[in-house]
Amino acid sequence: MLPSALEHVQEIAGAGDRSLAIFLDYDGTLTPIVSHPEKAFLSDSTRQTLQALVMRASVAVLSGRDLDDVRNRVAIEAIAYAGSHGFDITGPRGLRRQEATKFLPALDAAEKELREKLAGIADALIERKRFSIATHYRKVNENDFPKLERAVSEVAARHRELRRMEGKKVYELLPCTDWDKGKAVLWLLERLGLERAGARPIYIGDDRTDEDAFRALGQRGVGIVVSEEPRATAASYSLKDPAEVERFLRELGAAAVAGGR
Repeated sequence: MLPSALEHVQEIAGAGDRSLAIFLDYDGTLTPIVSHPEKAFLSDSTRQTLQALVMRASVAVLSGRDLDDVRNRVAIEAIAYAGSHGFDITGPRGLRRQEATKFLPALDAAEKELREKLAGIADALIERKRFSIATHYRKVNENDFPKLERAVSEVAARHRELRRMEGKKVYELLPCTDWDKGKAVLWLLERLGLERAGARPIYIGDDRTDEDAFRALGQRGVGIVVSEEPRATAASYSLKDPAEVERFLRELGAAAVAGGR
């Protein structure tokens, strides 16, 4: 079991002469995982914590959600946002990047095929984002799991320009290109001048896609996985749930104040 980030706040914050760059996933990190994605709302207390934190650190939210969706849910202008697992980025001072627009026709075709194949599976939820297609099966009867998985695999096989990824009760099709949350984090560090300024990057996330960011940061930063159970991860610390994430962010902000950041 990894050490709790709550017991090592000062160590994670590092020396007071370095600014902090904090990268956060949304679902399962800032909000609990829910049966219907549209019901994952940011609590008032977490939003207040983030608003206080952006006064002391650079903050970015990287989510599998569509860019406009996650930006509207967090609704803090000073934060940089990356939607569709980092393929669609925006932020303060004109920050903008879209990584895979040439894959949009393939995503459109795959979405149409998925909707046709899954029409007979009760409670299968297809969520189209600009740069990915998520097939949620949290509410699907277990007897239908093989049929659903087979349908997603068949569509992925017909569209070699897309890759299949598995998350928590979700299969997702994304552009098959050398880009992920890890690449997005490194780009944000460079584009925002945070690497040049010697900022200390901290990434907090709960899903498999966040492992790309943990690995990308390596020894240059800190990875914190959100999980109630031990699991294989490239992170160095852990937090149990979004409630602990909020508490950690509050204490991290206090440490930044104490360190004169």
